[in-house]
Amino acid sequence: MPSLTDTKIRNTKPGEKAIKLSDGLGLYLDIRPSGLKIWRYRYWLTPKKDGIYTIGEYPRTTLAEARKIREWAREQVKQGINPTHARASEKQALQEENAETFAVISQEWIEHNRNTWSAGYLKQAQNYLNRDILPQIGATPIRSLKAAYLLKLIREVEERGAPSVAALIRLWVGQICRYAIVTLRIEHNPAAALSGSLKRQTVRHNPPLSKNEIPVLLAAMTQYGGYRGTVIAMRLMMLTFVRTIELRKAEWAEFDLTTAQWRIPASRLKMKHKMKVGEVHIVPLAKQAIALLRELHTLSGGQAFLFPNMRSANECMTATTINKALERMGYAGQFSGHGFRSTASTLLHELGWRSEVIERQLAHAERNEVKAAYNHAEYMPERIKMMQEWADWIDALPPAPAPKLK
Repeated sequence: MPSLTDTKIRNTKPGEKAIKLSDGLGLYLDIRPSGLKIWRYRYWLTPKKDGIYTIGEYPRTTLAEARKIREWAREQVKQGINPTHARASEKQALQEENAETFAVISQEWIEHNRNTWSAGYLKQAQNYLNRDILPQIGATPIRSLKAAYLLKLIREVEERGAPSVAALIRLWVGQICRYAIVTLRIEHNPAAALSGSLKRQTVRHNPPLSKNEIPVLLAAMTQYGGYRGTVIAMRLMMLTFVRTIELRKAEWAEFDLTTAQWRIPASRLKMKHKMKVGEVHIVPLAKQAIALLRELHTLSGGQAFLFPNMRSANECMTATTINKALERMGYAGQFSGHGFRSTASTLLHELGWRSEVIERQLAHAERNEVKAAYNHAEYMPERIKMMQEWADWIDALPPAPAPKLK
């Protein structure tokens, strides 16, 4: 039976020599002349070879804790293991686990996939990891990640109005954790519980074009035998990625080719309820867009609308004109006018542009009501640079043969 109590320990005063208070089964309290009280466990690995395992200092290590550690040490001895060596191994293993942080594993994951990703996708993954993920959980040991914290991180991104980025982050965190499982760092994926955690986005039947599909569409436009103004409309849709209605009803009075700006009034925007009376959405115009507008001016410059209705100059292009042209070019059921927006959004994200800049240029409403006030000039320097580099990137794509027109 244990013989020690806290009362007996407190009442035992240090002497000129060390005092040993035994608790049984090898556990004793070593009271030094200085007053220091240390728990020790004496064990025998062989009948002729004993050893001393230091447990900890009293009262920091309580009597109950000392007995618990003694039982652990006894189990090691029964297996022929020196408890001091066992504890050192556990400490080393813990240090190694703590060194395997989410940041370390994520970098390994990137290097593992680098050669299979496009340069744009690689840059996108690195940018969002460095901005949205690593500052939050980069220093966390991979074994310590909890699903609840990952969910909080992802929802913060979603609530700031970047649902597509939140979905990508959830995807990447899950892949990094699966990589950690494959490389034997963890046994369970904490991100697995996040399935269905994000708000379901409205399904859009406007699939984006891939990088390789854009030159094919451009070639089809060149081959298109219809009205030249319709081709210019499609080219401007690609360069400005505005909504179809915003382009169809565009008026020459909204354009300033000197400052390279198109100022769309709030009345024609989907998010007009977020805007003040008289406010506008600014579309920076790339040099390529200005060249198209100058050409278009020779066709419709004397009228109010950029794209007047062929039957009535007082009305704008019909809602079906662009989609019918795309159908004639072989894209029926595959691509629509709205697809120019999803194409630009997808590829600009892959090219590494910030989500906030892309979303503002798309004139998407802010999901966070606290930040809902629209600022037409927000991120404007970046938007101007993005629009020009987007146009240059399209021009730099290698040409492709056009599909046969129907």
